[in-house]
Amino acid sequence: MLESVSPAPARGPAAPAREPGGAAVPRWAVAATLGAILAIAAFLRFVDLAVNPGGLYTDEATEAYDALRLLHVPGFHPVFLADGGGREALFAYAVAGVFRLAGETVLALRATAAGFGVAGVAATWLLARRFGTLAGLAGAGWAAGSLWLICVSRDGMRNAMVPLFGALALLALLEWERRRSGRSAALAGAMAALAALYTYQPLKLIPLLVLLWLLWVRRVDRATWRELRRGLIPLVAAFLVVGAPMLLTAATDPVGYFGRAAMVSPLNPGVQSDSSLPIHWLRTLGMFAVVGDPNARHDVDALPLLGWPLTVAAAVGCLRLWRLRRDPGHALILLALPVFLLAPLLAVEGESPHFLRALGLAAPLGVAIGLGVESLVGEARRRRGATGARGATAITSIVLLALAAASGQAYLSRPAADRYDAYSYDLTAMAAVAGAAHGSAVILDDYAATAVRFLDAADPPAVLAPGTRVADPAAYRAVFACSRAALASALGPAAAASASIVARDPVGRPRVWAASP
Repeated sequence: MLESVSPAPARGPAAPAREPGGAAVPRWAVAATLGAILAIAAFLRFVDLAVNPGGLYTDEATEAYDALRLLHVPGFHPVFLADGGGREALFAYAVAGVFRLAGETVLALRATAAGFGVAGVAATWLLARRFGTLAGLAGAGWAAGSLWLICVSRDGMRNAMVPLFGALALLALLEWERRRSGRSAALAGAMAALAALYTYQPLKLIPLLVLLWLLWVRRVDRATWRELRRGLIPLVAAFLVVGAPMLLTAATDPVGYFGRAAMVSPLNPGVQSDSSLPIHWLRTLGMFAVVGDPNARHDVDALPLLGWPLTVAAAVGCLRLWRLRRDPGHALILLALPVFLLAPLLAVEGESPHFLRALGLAAPLGVAIGLGVESLVGEARRRRGATGARGATAITSIVLLALAAASGQAYLSRPAADRYDAYSYDLTAMAAVAGAAHGSAVILDDYAATAVRFLDAADPPAVLAPGTRVADPAAYRAVFACSRAALASALGPAAAASASIVARDPVGRPRVWAASP
């Protein structure tokens, strides 16, 4: 899967791949290895996507419903969507494009995210290969088989864009540092704006990363700083031009734009956290090798983000980044790790660790793992010569292939019972029966009803707010709810008592009831 190569300078393109003994590795071998990695990434993200994870989580439904509105509501072209806690609209536009080509289905929604996931693996290769071909292949190999990134890529939400745009933003900054031209500075500014303002919350830290990086370069390498300083105006100008629509939104609606970030931070006195702040921090720092995300959409069986072997490789890579921190390229990746760790550390709402909030780490982690592998292979070369390097490369290939196989097995073998609540199977069941009963109604809050509105877009049922008494029950052919209590509030105790069960979960518990007024 991998070929051992000598490292390349961080400031330029990766050097030609070479065998441990110094002979050049054919480009076709590197291309074939990369092709195999991308094929594995695509397989793990698209296989059985029509039925696994199944259901339709409300956040996914919100993206899908807004994509429908982009296609069918004249004049609806926002850059920021206020529903769902406030969301950047870029992913919804991408989904709308796929809907136009492939149909307005849950599969098309999730395939959009899976496509971003595969592209993120390719971007990880492009980023990590700046530090060596082996580093690029190892980083991409990890990204392809990472259970964390597979889970993210199979859910129809904007989170799936983060590994791709995070890697592209870092790559553009490295290209600016390498070329040091006004054009490369403008490209870096534009890509930083696109990633930071139009994707998902963790990447909003990119401006902070750029500021810290430039301050570091100014401190340790005055010559490089003087050259980069000439590009600051194009960098900032491009950032402002590309970011103008979203920056205007933030300025005119700060509550809507910053509301979600404020709600999950410790500064919110009403934040609901499942643990104290010190425990939250310990669990978040332990997510790499010790604990995992208890949310079944973000993880499987709360497995750690990396596991011990890859955590060791990442730690070795971080040590190499630290030793070469005076080089601007290495310094950028090194700084990215603590900067993007701030999001999961500071967002304390809900359960921890929270893998979605850690997604900014995906791209720099890929580089750290790649550099760790390259360092370990280099150490094997020094100790055992070419044979040792080939052995270490083979072991790395086996570990990464085993990771991909284990991740696929863990994700694809989950029973429906483990996915039922996480992916709101009850709402998809309700949509199915309501769609078949023309002139029906559902009792749901406005947010949960989005799933039904999308799935039954051709003939949507009426949506009744929970606790609302229906003045004319006979106006509906049937009324569906997720509890008898909801039916009793809307239609009265007699109608609720006579309601029939139309959907059960995998263990047999009633989940959807129907009453016929």
